[in-house]
Amino acid sequence: MEAISTPESRFDNLKDYPFAAHYVEVGGGLRMHYVDEGINGVNANGGVILMLHGEPSWSYLYRHMIRHCVAAGYRVIAPDLIGFGKSDKPTQVKDYSFQSHMDWITAFIEKLDLNNITLFGQDWGSLIGLRLAAEQQQRFSRMVIGNGMLPTGEVSQFKGSNKVAPLAFLTWRSFAVFSPWLPIARIINFACQKKLTSDEIRAYDAPFPSKKYKAGARAFPKLVPITPNDPATEANKAAWKTLEKWDKPFLTCFSTGDPITGGFDKVLQRRIPGAEAQSHIRVQGGHFLQEDSPLELSQAIIELIETTQ
Repeated sequence: MEAISTPESRFDNLKDYPFAAHYVEVGGGLRMHYVDEGINGVNANGGVILMLHGEPSWSYLYRHMIRHCVAAGYRVIAPDLIGFGKSDKPTQVKDYSFQSHMDWITAFIEKLDLNNITLFGQDWGSLIGLRLAAEQQQRFSRMVIGNGMLPTGEVSQFKGSNKVAPLAFLTWRSFAVFSPWLPIARIINFACQKKLTSDEIRAYDAPFPSKKYKAGARAFPKLVPITPNDPATEANKAAWKTLEKWDKPFLTCFSTGDPITGGFDKVLQRRIPGAEAQSHIRVQGGHFLQEDSPLELSQAIIELIETTQ
């Protein structure tokens, strides 16, 4: 497997992203980058808020939420998934699978020996995060999901529709797979309600100097299970068997304007016991609600921790 690293100079002087870089090897010689802030916070209590990003973003997406949660005294870890951000990037689309991402993130939390985890996951951060929490449930204390789901490729998951997935996702999937042009920052800008600044545009484009660095971003949409015979279907169904017995605190914080995941918060609330009696919220925003409502999301995470310790 050929893998490359984005030159560090691409990340020089990013506004609002002053965090020290940390790396851990997660298998096959691949290094995963992560932010680790607030380790000595007064409210850390041995636990950690784990923030998992999605497609095609990186830990920069969480810069404001990291700051808010650390200011409240909590430790926050935000990794860059393999293929994204400052992490190593296999150069072939075929090098990525749902299982390989699971293997890499599992190695990450095991090598850092993370426990008492509060998860925040969005987009692919929720697909990976929900599976991870189900498979490593002893390490997780609570979960918060924003604009996400764990699909199995079964039509019954999609709100009674006879479609295999929301039309907005199928359109995005086709674009990511077939378009010769994959403008990362413009995609993120399109999926926010706010307009990204020039500094933010530069930051989201930073990990991808050329198309050779974009194999991970190309791969992700096609890895979402939309048929019952998808390679990830059985493992995701097994994870759901655990999630349907999950009685630890589970909170949804979806946005008001996401055409891809809108309504899935109700599915999660219905199927996961730990969601009962929680103060689920919807915040203003598009798909990347971390850009649109970072303070509200941070406050929801902090409140959940403080009321369920």
